[in-house]
Amino acid sequence: MKIEVWSDFVCPFCYIGKRRLEKALELFDYRDEIEIVYRSFELDPVAPKDTESSIHELLAVKYGLSLEQAQESNRNVAQQAQAEGLTYNFDTIVPTNTFDAHRVAHYAGEQGKAKEMTERLFRAYFTDSLHIGERETLVRLAEEVGLNGSAVRDLLEQDAYADEVREDEDEARRLGIRGVPFFVLRGKYAVSGAQPLEIFQGALLRAWEDRE
Repeated sequence: MKIEVWSDFVCPFCYIGKRRLEKALELFDYRDEIEIVYRSFELDPVAPKDTESSIHELLAVKYGLSLEQAQESNRNVAQQAQAEGLTYNFDTIVPTNTFDAHRVAHYAGEQGKAKEMTERLFRAYFTDSLHIGERETLVRLAEEVGLNGSAVRDLLEQDAYADEVREDEDEARRLGIRGVPFFVLRGKYAVSGAQPLEIFQGALLRAWEDRE
């Protein structure tokens, strides 16, 4: 059974949702027969690669909050992440554009490393405060999960996998996906957002039983 996951590497709830799905799968009797396919979704396709603004400042501007309100909001999200065993370092996050990161993720998928690359990109952004918009950072992260660094550097210097990223985003629009994370199970059942563990468990069971 296939599960498609639309997400962005700078989306805090995407990492939380990813972990909750994984925990649900650990408790699922048929987990070995599940295929997870990661799909690209950019929260802000026109985001600059480099900015001097902090993630708190960007959040405040986006939602019309004070800086203190934005910081408090991010603290609350960090607490949710911590409950899932994740560490979010909002104060040192490096905001950036994720298009190149998604291209690398597609390449990783072709090499059988989608799971490892996706996890590494999330951790690099939220925990390690790395600049995942910088190409040399992406090369280094790819090498860490066992990919060929030279091949990654070459694809980043060209427009390789750009079409694949756009196809995922086009499919999201066709499905009416406006926010992420968004999970589609067996092409039929949808889970929107970083839902509680029980919701993922129920969706897995329904999709599996319907399959049979």
